[in-house]
Amino acid sequence: MKEKTKGLLMLVGLALIIVGIVLWGVFGSQKDGKIIGAKDVSLGLDLAGGVSVTYQTVKENPTSEELDDLQTKLEKRATTLSSEARVYLEGNRRINVDIPGEDDAKKVFDTLGNAGNIYFIRTVDKDGKENITTDANGAYVLARTMEEIIASGSVVIDGTDVDGADARSLQNNNVIEYEVELSLNEAGGKKFETATAECAAETYGSMKNMIAIIYDNVVYSCPAVRQTISGGSAVITGSRTMDEAKSLATIIRIGALPIEIESLRSNVVGATLGSRALKTSLIAGLIGLFLVGVYMIVFYRVPGVAACLSLITYLGIVLAMLLLFHVTLTLPGIAGIILSVGMAVDANVIIFTRIREELATGKTVRSSVKIGYRKALSAIIDGNVTTLIAAIVLYFRGSGVIKGFATTLGIGILVSMFTAFVVTYFIMKAFYYVGIDDVKYYGVAKEKKTMRIVQNWKKYLILSGSVIALCIVMLIVNKATTDNALNYGLDFVGGTSLEVTFKDKAPDNVEIENFVMEKVGENSTISAVEGANTLLIKTKSLDETSLDKLKKALMETYGMAESDIETETISGTISGEMKTNAIVAVIIATICMLIYILIRFSNMAFAASSVLALIHDILVVLCLYAVVRLTVDTSFIACMLTIVGYSINATIVIFDRLRENLGNMKKKEDLADVVNRSITETFTRSIHTSVTTLLTVVMLIILGVESVRIFAIPMAVGILCGGYSSVCIAGSLWYFFKTRKNKKAHA
Repeated sequence: MKEKTKGLLMLVGLALIIVGIVLWGVFGSQKDGKIIGAKDVSLGLDLAGGVSVTYQTVKENPTSEELDDLQTKLEKRATTLSSEARVYLEGNRRINVDIPGEDDAKKVFDTLGNAGNIYFIRTVDKDGKENITTDANGAYVLARTMEEIIASGSVVIDGTDVDGADARSLQNNNVIEYEVELSLNEAGGKKFETATAECAAETYGSMKNMIAIIYDNVVYSCPAVRQTISGGSAVITGSRTMDEAKSLATIIRIGALPIEIESLRSNVVGATLGSRALKTSLIAGLIGLFLVGVYMIVFYRVPGVAACLSLITYLGIVLAMLLLFHVTLTLPGIAGIILSVGMAVDANVIIFTRIREELATGKTVRSSVKIGYRKALSAIIDGNVTTLIAAIVLYFRGSGVIKGFATTLGIGILVSMFTAFVVTYFIMKAFYYVGIDDVKYYGVAKEKKTMRIVQNWKKYLILSGSVIALCIVMLIVNKATTDNALNYGLDFVGGTSLEVTFKDKAPDNVEIENFVMEKVGENSTISAVEGANTLLIKTKSLDETSLDKLKKALMETYGMAESDIETETISGTISGEMKTNAIVAVIIATICMLIYILIRFSNMAFAASSVLALIHDILVVLCLYAVVRLTVDTSFIACMLTIVGYSINATIVIFDRLRENLGNMKKKEDLADVVNRSITETFTRSIHTSVTTLLTVVMLIILGVESVRIFAIPMAVGILCGGYSSVCIAGSLWYFFKTRKNKKAHA
């Protein structure tokens, strides 16, 4: 009776927590006079729009190198406002900065600044003339014009020499100090070393000992030089508050551009995926989660109910973490959440499978739950930690959408482990305490006929080899016929932008997307300008004939004049540096995962097989993109990263069981039989995890708008492929490596 009361109290407490999570998600909570809730999670440009600021270079004919450098440095500055910011070139001297989740164009513009150049100058020139003086209030001001200062040779470094600046705080003798860490490129570091050596030789605190920081003819700081500064990095002290240090760091970053730019316009724009995208994606997600719940209850009974309650708790915690860390949620970010939801369900599936296996041996429910959790521990930890390693590397080495994906995935993995080992276990104990302790409520594992996987390796080799060969052939054919191996979208290769002003209310995004496809046969992204009957239409590069056709069609259909349509050529939003960062991040992540698997499994065959299975899955999905000519954009990156996470996790679970069975291997038992038995014992888990992960993705395909479907279809193929490779490829590869090694050892 005592245990029953305890169980009831546990369930009531949990019910109150879940009701609280649901109410918070729907209505939000009070904070600083505002209602903050799940609906207040910041959304990216693709889901909710934001602010778009357009700059123009002061120089009339900047070089392509100057523009590329300008784009790269503006990206670094813009990502201080949002990791999902996008920067792209328009025409031959304009550059656009899109900041998601913002609705105040002036605020964004003030933060980004009207970027002129920044100068670090000697306060006294070589002839002894003062460049800096003080006003009546003791503030430092220019003693003469910047033209005169530049002509006198007093400039130590300028914005072209600066790589970055970041504010930081540190504690020194129980006193918190605020400072700016300055980083310079190689040329800037050498010039700064020479100048600081000369300044350090002067009396400390005198005008000759100082170097002033000037931006837009304003003296922002005038620090004294204590010693020669070498190595390309320096620390600027003297800020009284963290805000003051951040302000100085921002000013330095703003001025650290290769050429001077001026503002042209700023607009609040709508979601690039259209107003329907978010609504339909949410509906699809909710239906998918509901189906996951039904599926888990049907197959796992009482434990399935526990998994559903745990999943609700999981979602509430994830949403709270998104708010806490100010994460901007985009379509790639949603991919990270879908993957982590799949892993959260997978953790429960692994646990429940183990519990059923213990029940099949005649143990009690209480004992089976306890042992099941203990045996599932290593598989869940190894699978989640391996994926978490990838998320951490992608976060620190990636940028833009990659960092957004890594953030949501990392948060999701940590929360999923907590809910699986704490929340689900708590619920299972509560159910047992209230008297739900009959084996029939939990199910018993049935003995399965061992599958012959290893013996059929040739069939899998032919199947997978054929698909990969098709991928290679199609990439070559595409390259030869279209000059591009893949169908690169706007994010990669840029295209044509049309700013169209309608006489009356602008049409819905989907209507215009279909209109553009009908007239010129190209996909497009549409965003509305807030407060105006204007749409920004971006499509792949249109030749003169196609562009004229589209403009005429717009004028005829919507009754507008040619002057109502402005066109420009735009660059891709994914810069060369972002591509490089993505490739480097994936390579490092793969190496780190390889090392972790090698350490945990103490066998190179496990590590090599896992990575090869992962490469197999990537190539299969790449084949889909090559054959069907799906658009390769930022969602492509998110899709591939999702497949990496899913594939490695699915393989690790099987390898964990194989490692266990190898430890219990009988002397005369054949190694192939052990591999087959391990795959068979985890096969049900592989099916259930694939199905539950697919349910949400399939609902996105069915209910989502076209741009969401393009993202969801390859993701679904990747999940299916990940399940196939973990069952049919990974184990066979391990067996091949292991037996080959043994043959060499006996040769």
